Amino acid sequence: MGEPNHSPGKELQHWTRAETSGMKSWHSQAYALGAISNFMSTFLTFPIYKVVFRQQIHAVAVSEALRQLWHEGPQYFYRGIYPPLLSKTLQGTLLFGTYDSLLYSLSPDGQHSLRHRWAAGLMSGVVEAVALSPFERVQNVLQDGRKQARFPSTFSILKEFNSYGLWGRLSLGYYRGFWPVLLRNSLGSALYFSFKDPIQDSLAKQGLPHWVPALVSGSVNGTITCLVLYPLIVLVANMQSHIGWQSMPSLWASAQDMWNIRGRKMFLMYRGGSLVILRSSVTWGLTTAIHDFLQRRSHSRKELKD
Repeated sequence: MGEPNHSPGKELQHWTRAETSGMKSWHSQAYALGAISNFMSTFLTFPIYKVVFRQQIHAVAVSEALRQLWHEGPQYFYRGIYPPLLSKTLQGTLLFGTYDSLLYSLSPDGQHSLRHRWAAGLMSGVVEAVALSPFERVQNVLQDGRKQARFPSTFSILKEFNSYGLWGRLSLGYYRGFWPVLLRNSLGSALYFSFKDPIQDSLAKQGLPHWVPALVSGSVNGTITCLVLYPLIVLVANMQSHIGWQSMPSLWASAQDMWNIRGRKMFLMYRGGSLVILRSSVTWGLTTAIHDFLQRRSHSRKELKD
Protein backbone atom coordinates (compact mmCIF):
# COMPACT_ATOMS: atom_id res chain seq x y z
CA MET A 1 0.00 0.00 0.00
CA GLY A 2 2.73 2.42 0.95
CA GLU A 3 5.26 1.30 -1.66
CA PRO A 4 6.66 3.93 -4.02
CA ASN A 5 4.99 4.17 -7.40
CA HIS A 6 7.05 2.98 -10.39
CA SER A 7 5.89 2.89 -14.00
CA PRO A 8 5.54 -0.65 -15.37
CA GLY A 9 7.66 0.00 -18.44
CA LYS A 10 10.50 1.48 -16.39
CA GLU A 11 10.30 -1.40 -13.90
CA LEU A 12 10.54 -3.94 -16.70
CA GLN A 13 13.57 -2.19 -18.13
CA HIS A 14 15.20 -2.23 -14.68
CA TRP A 15 14.45 -5.93 -14.22
CA THR A 16 15.89 -6.69 -17.66
CA ARG A 17 19.16 -4.84 -17.09
CA ALA A 18 19.53 -6.53 -13.71
CA GLU A 19 18.99 -9.98 -15.24
CA THR A 20 21.35 -9.90 -18.20
CA SER A 21 22.91 -13.19 -17.13
CA GLY A 22 19.52 -14.87 -16.99
CA MET A 23 18.18 -13.52 -20.28
CA LYS A 24 17.39 -16.91 -21.80
CA SER A 25 15.18 -17.93 -18.89
CA TRP A 26 13.50 -14.51 -18.97
CA HIS A 27 12.63 -14.93 -22.65
CA SER A 28 11.30 -18.45 -22.12
CA GLN A 29 9.14 -17.10 -19.33
CA ALA A 30 7.73 -14.45 -21.68
CA TYR A 31 6.42 -17.22 -23.96
CA ALA A 32 4.69 -18.97 -21.04
CA LEU A 33 3.10 -15.79 -19.67
CA GLY A 34 1.80 -14.88 -23.13
CA ALA A 35 0.21 -18.32 -23.52
CA ILE A 36 -1.58 -18.22 -20.16
CA SER A 37 -2.90 -14.67 -20.52
CA ASN A 38 -4.26 -15.27 -24.03
CA PHE A 39 -5.87 -18.60 -23.07
CA MET A 40 -7.79 -17.02 -20.19
CA SER A 41 -8.95 -13.93 -22.08
CA THR A 42 -10.05 -15.99 -25.12
CA PHE A 43 -12.13 -18.40 -23.04
CA LEU A 44 -13.88 -15.51 -21.27
CA THR A 45 -14.71 -13.54 -24.43
CA PHE A 46 -15.59 -16.32 -26.91
CA PRO A 47 -19.40 -15.73 -26.73
CA ILE A 48 -18.88 -12.16 -27.94
CA TYR A 49 -16.66 -13.42 -30.76
CA LYS A 50 -19.31 -15.86 -31.99
CA VAL A 51 -21.92 -13.11 -32.37
CA VAL A 52 -19.41 -10.78 -34.06
CA PHE A 53 -18.43 -13.42 -36.62
CA ARG A 54 -22.06 -13.95 -37.66
CA GLN A 55 -22.44 -10.21 -38.20
CA GLN A 56 -19.32 -10.08 -40.37
CA ILE A 57 -20.39 -13.01 -42.54
CA HIS A 58 -24.10 -12.29 -42.93
CA ALA A 59 -24.05 -8.47 -42.48
CA VAL A 60 -26.95 -8.65 -39.99
CA ALA A 61 -27.82 -6.79 -36.80
CA VAL A 62 -26.85 -8.05 -33.34
CA SER A 63 -30.40 -9.24 -32.67
CA GLU A 64 -30.44 -11.32 -35.86
CA ALA A 65 -27.04 -12.87 -35.10
CA LEU A 66 -28.29 -13.83 -31.64
CA ARG A 67 -31.50 -15.21 -33.16
CA GLN A 68 -29.50 -17.43 -35.52
CA LEU A 69 -27.44 -18.84 -32.68
CA TRP A 70 -30.55 -19.40 -30.55
CA HIS A 71 -32.31 -21.17 -33.43
CA GLU A 72 -29.32 -23.51 -33.95
CA GLY A 73 -29.45 -24.51 -30.28
CA PRO A 74 -27.07 -24.35 -27.34
CA GLN A 75 -25.14 -27.41 -28.51
CA TYR A 76 -23.74 -25.29 -31.36
CA PHE A 77 -23.03 -22.12 -29.37
CA TYR A 78 -19.50 -23.20 -28.49
CA ARG A 79 -18.97 -24.90 -31.85
CA GLY A 80 -15.60 -23.76 -33.13
CA ILE A 81 -14.14 -22.82 -29.74
CA TYR A 82 -11.20 -25.26 -29.88
CA PRO A 83 -9.39 -23.74 -32.90
CA PRO A 84 -9.49 -20.18 -31.46
CA LEU A 85 -8.60 -21.41 -27.98
CA LEU A 86 -5.58 -23.25 -29.37
CA SER A 87 -4.65 -20.53 -31.85
CA LYS A 88 -5.00 -17.69 -29.33
CA THR A 89 -2.91 -19.58 -26.80
CA LEU A 90 -0.25 -20.07 -29.46
CA GLN A 91 -0.73 -16.45 -30.49
CA GLY A 92 0.07 -15.26 -26.98
CA THR A 93 3.06 -17.59 -26.86
CA LEU A 94 4.47 -16.28 -30.14
CA LEU A 95 3.39 -12.66 -29.84
CA PHE A 96 4.72 -11.88 -26.38
CA GLY A 97 7.65 -14.28 -26.50
CA THR A 98 8.86 -13.30 -29.97
CA TYR A 99 8.36 -9.61 -29.25
CA ASP A 100 10.36 -9.87 -26.03
CA SER A 101 13.21 -11.71 -27.74
CA LEU A 102 13.30 -9.35 -30.72
CA LEU A 103 13.06 -6.24 -28.56
CA TYR A 104 16.10 -7.15 -26.49
CA SER A 105 18.00 -8.19 -29.61
CA LEU A 106 17.36 -4.73 -31.06
CA SER A 107 18.03 -2.95 -27.77
CA PRO A 108 20.10 -5.12 -25.41
CA ASP A 109 20.70 -2.28 -22.93
CA GLY A 110 16.99 -2.15 -22.06
CA GLN A 111 16.49 1.40 -23.40
CA HIS A 112 13.58 0.68 -25.74
CA SER A 113 12.59 3.51 -28.06
CA LEU A 114 9.38 3.77 -30.08
CA ARG A 115 11.34 2.62 -33.14
CA HIS A 116 12.50 -0.52 -31.34
CA ARG A 117 9.02 -1.35 -30.05
CA TRP A 118 7.46 -0.77 -33.47
CA ALA A 119 10.01 -2.97 -35.30
CA ALA A 120 9.79 -5.79 -32.75
CA GLY A 121 5.98 -5.64 -32.77
CA LEU A 122 5.84 -5.65 -36.57
CA MET A 123 8.13 -8.67 -36.87
CA SER A 124 6.34 -10.60 -34.12
CA GLY A 125 3.07 -9.99 -36.00
CA VAL A 126 4.61 -11.46 -39.16
CA VAL A 127 5.68 -14.59 -37.27
CA GLU A 128 2.20 -14.84 -35.74
CA ALA A 129 0.49 -14.57 -39.14
CA VAL A 130 2.64 -17.27 -40.75
CA ALA A 131 2.20 -19.69 -37.85
CA LEU A 132 -1.47 -19.17 -37.02
CA SER A 133 -3.28 -18.33 -40.26
CA PRO A 134 -4.28 -22.03 -40.79
CA PHE A 135 -6.00 -22.10 -37.38
CA GLU A 136 -8.01 -18.99 -38.18
CA ARG A 137 -8.95 -20.43 -41.56
CA VAL A 138 -10.44 -23.60 -40.01
CA GLN A 139 -12.12 -21.56 -37.30
CA ASN A 140 -13.87 -19.26 -39.78
CA VAL A 141 -15.23 -22.19 -41.79
CA LEU A 142 -16.49 -23.89 -38.62
CA GLN A 143 -18.34 -20.80 -37.45
CA ASP A 144 -20.12 -20.15 -40.76
CA GLY A 145 -23.62 -21.54 -40.16
CA ARG A 146 -24.11 -22.11 -43.90
CA LYS A 147 -21.48 -24.87 -43.87
CA GLN A 148 -22.55 -26.89 -40.83
CA ALA A 149 -24.13 -29.68 -42.90
CA ARG A 150 -21.21 -30.06 -45.32
CA PHE A 151 -18.46 -29.59 -42.73
CA PRO A 152 -19.74 -30.73 -39.32
CA SER A 153 -16.29 -31.02 -37.74
CA THR A 154 -12.68 -29.86 -37.90
CA PHE A 155 -11.69 -33.23 -39.37
CA SER A 156 -14.07 -32.81 -42.32
CA ILE A 157 -12.50 -29.43 -43.14
CA LEU A 158 -8.96 -30.80 -42.91
CA LYS A 159 -9.97 -33.70 -45.14
CA GLU A 160 -11.25 -31.23 -47.75
CA PHE A 161 -8.05 -29.16 -47.65
CA ASN A 162 -5.83 -32.23 -47.88
CA SER A 163 -7.71 -33.39 -50.99
CA TYR A 164 -6.15 -30.49 -52.93
CA GLY A 165 -2.70 -30.61 -54.48
CA LEU A 166 0.30 -29.21 -52.60
CA TRP A 167 -0.14 -25.65 -53.88
CA GLY A 168 -3.90 -25.88 -53.48
CA ARG A 169 -3.54 -26.91 -49.84
CA LEU A 170 -1.67 -23.67 -49.20
CA SER A 171 -3.37 -21.11 -51.45
CA LEU A 172 -6.94 -22.47 -51.38
CA GLY A 173 -6.82 -24.38 -48.11
CA TYR A 174 -4.82 -23.45 -45.04
CA TYR A 175 -3.53 -20.06 -46.22
CA ARG A 176 -6.59 -18.71 -47.97
CA GLY A 177 -6.72 -14.93 -47.27
CA PHE A 178 -3.13 -14.86 -46.02
CA TRP A 179 -2.11 -11.42 -47.32
CA PRO A 180 -4.79 -9.43 -45.46
CA VAL A 181 -4.03 -11.58 -42.39
CA LEU A 182 -0.34 -10.65 -42.67
CA LEU A 183 -1.11 -6.96 -43.02
CA ARG A 184 -3.63 -6.99 -40.16
CA ASN A 185 -1.43 -8.92 -37.73
CA SER A 186 1.82 -7.07 -38.40
CA LEU A 187 0.27 -3.60 -38.17
CA GLY A 188 -1.90 -4.59 -35.21
CA SER A 189 1.06 -5.95 -33.23
CA ALA A 190 3.20 -2.92 -34.05
CA LEU A 191 0.48 -0.53 -32.84
CA TYR A 192 -0.21 -2.53 -29.68
CA PHE A 193 3.39 -2.85 -28.51
CA SER A 194 4.38 0.66 -29.57
CA PHE A 195 1.88 2.37 -27.27
CA LYS A 196 1.15 -0.20 -24.55
CA ASP A 197 3.98 0.79 -22.20
CA PRO A 198 3.76 4.60 -22.72
CA ILE A 199 0.03 4.59 -21.88
CA GLN A 200 0.61 2.25 -18.93
CA ASP A 201 3.48 4.39 -17.63
CA SER A 202 1.49 7.63 -17.78
CA LEU A 203 -1.43 6.05 -15.88
CA ALA A 204 0.87 4.47 -13.29
CA LYS A 205 2.14 7.95 -12.37
CA GLN A 206 -1.37 8.76 -11.12
CA GLY A 207 -0.95 6.38 -8.18
CA LEU A 208 -3.50 3.85 -9.46
CA PRO A 209 -3.41 0.16 -8.46
CA HIS A 210 -0.98 -1.78 -10.68
CA TRP A 211 -3.72 -3.70 -12.51
CA VAL A 212 -5.62 -0.57 -13.61
CA PRO A 213 -2.96 0.94 -15.94
CA ALA A 214 -2.43 -2.46 -17.60
CA LEU A 215 -6.17 -3.01 -18.08
CA VAL A 216 -6.78 0.48 -19.47
CA SER A 217 -3.68 0.41 -21.67
CA GLY A 218 -4.71 -2.91 -23.23
CA SER A 219 -8.31 -1.75 -23.71
CA VAL A 220 -7.33 1.54 -25.35
CA ASN A 221 -4.82 -0.18 -27.63
CA GLY A 222 -7.31 -2.88 -28.57
CA THR A 223 -9.99 -0.31 -29.37
CA ILE A 224 -7.78 1.92 -31.52
CA THR A 225 -6.19 -0.99 -33.38
CA CYS A 226 -9.58 -2.53 -34.07
CA LEU A 227 -11.00 0.75 -35.42
CA VAL A 228 -8.06 1.22 -37.77
CA LEU A 229 -7.95 -2.36 -39.04
CA TYR A 230 -11.63 -3.33 -38.95
CA PRO A 231 -12.12 -3.43 -42.77
CA LEU A 232 -9.25 -5.95 -42.95
CA ILE A 233 -10.87 -8.00 -40.18
CA VAL A 234 -14.11 -8.24 -42.18
CA LEU A 235 -12.24 -9.02 -45.40
CA VAL A 236 -10.35 -11.88 -43.73
CA ALA A 237 -13.54 -13.38 -42.27
CA ASN A 238 -15.26 -13.32 -45.67
CA MET A 239 -12.30 -14.66 -47.66
CA GLN A 240 -11.60 -17.48 -45.22
CA SER A 241 -15.21 -18.65 -45.08
CA HIS A 242 -15.04 -19.81 -48.74
CA ILE A 243 -14.47 -23.48 -49.50
CA GLY A 244 -13.86 -25.23 -52.82
CA TRP A 245 -12.18 -24.50 -56.14
CA GLN A 246 -15.29 -22.93 -57.65
CA SER A 247 -15.80 -20.24 -54.98
CA MET A 248 -12.38 -18.67 -54.56
CA PRO A 249 -12.42 -15.05 -55.78
CA SER A 250 -9.15 -13.13 -55.78
CA LEU A 251 -8.17 -10.70 -53.05
CA TRP A 252 -9.26 -7.71 -55.14
CA ALA A 253 -12.53 -9.39 -56.18
CA SER A 254 -13.25 -10.28 -52.53
CA ALA A 255 -12.65 -6.69 -51.46
CA GLN A 256 -14.91 -5.37 -54.24
CA ASP A 257 -17.61 -7.89 -53.40
CA MET A 258 -17.50 -6.93 -49.73
CA TRP A 259 -17.69 -3.23 -50.67
CA ASN A 260 -20.70 -3.84 -52.96
CA ILE A 261 -22.57 -6.00 -50.44
CA ARG A 262 -22.29 -3.18 -47.90
CA GLY A 263 -23.81 -0.66 -50.30
CA ARG A 264 -20.50 0.98 -51.18
CA LYS A 265 -20.72 2.98 -47.94
CA MET A 266 -17.90 3.13 -45.39
CA PHE A 267 -20.20 3.24 -42.36
CA LEU A 268 -21.76 -0.07 -43.50
CA MET A 269 -18.27 -1.55 -43.60
CA TYR A 270 -18.28 -1.05 -39.85
CA ARG A 271 -21.57 -2.83 -39.34
CA GLY A 272 -21.12 -5.03 -36.29
CA GLY A 273 -18.18 -2.84 -35.33
CA SER A 274 -19.61 -2.00 -31.91
CA LEU A 275 -19.36 -5.60 -30.75
CA VAL A 276 -15.98 -6.06 -32.41
CA ILE A 277 -14.66 -2.99 -30.61
CA LEU A 278 -16.15 -4.23 -27.33
CA ARG A 279 -14.60 -7.67 -27.81
CA SER A 280 -11.22 -6.24 -28.76
CA SER A 281 -11.28 -3.80 -25.85
CA VAL A 282 -12.22 -6.47 -23.31
CA THR A 283 -9.91 -9.14 -24.76
CA TRP A 284 -6.79 -6.98 -24.94
CA GLY A 285 -7.58 -5.29 -21.63
CA LEU A 286 -7.81 -8.68 -19.90
CA THR A 287 -4.81 -10.08 -21.77
CA THR A 288 -2.61 -7.12 -20.84
CA ALA A 289 -3.78 -7.06 -17.22
CA ILE A 290 -3.33 -10.82 -16.77
CA HIS A 291 0.08 -10.75 -18.45
CA ASP A 292 1.21 -7.82 -16.31
CA PHE A 293 -0.04 -9.51 -13.12
CA LEU A 294 1.71 -12.81 -13.92
CA GLN A 295 4.89 -10.99 -14.88
CA ARG A 296 4.98 -9.06 -11.61
CA ARG A 297 4.19 -12.14 -9.55
CA SER A 298 6.88 -14.16 -11.29
CA HIS A 299 9.48 -11.47 -10.80
CA SER A 300 8.53 -11.02 -7.13
CA ARG A 301 9.07 -14.72 -6.57
CA LYS A 302 12.46 -14.53 -8.22
CA GLU A 303 13.45 -11.57 -6.03
CA LEU A 304 12.45 -13.51 -2.90
CA LYS A 305 14.60 -16.45 -3.97
CA ASP A 306 17.52 -14.14 -4.60
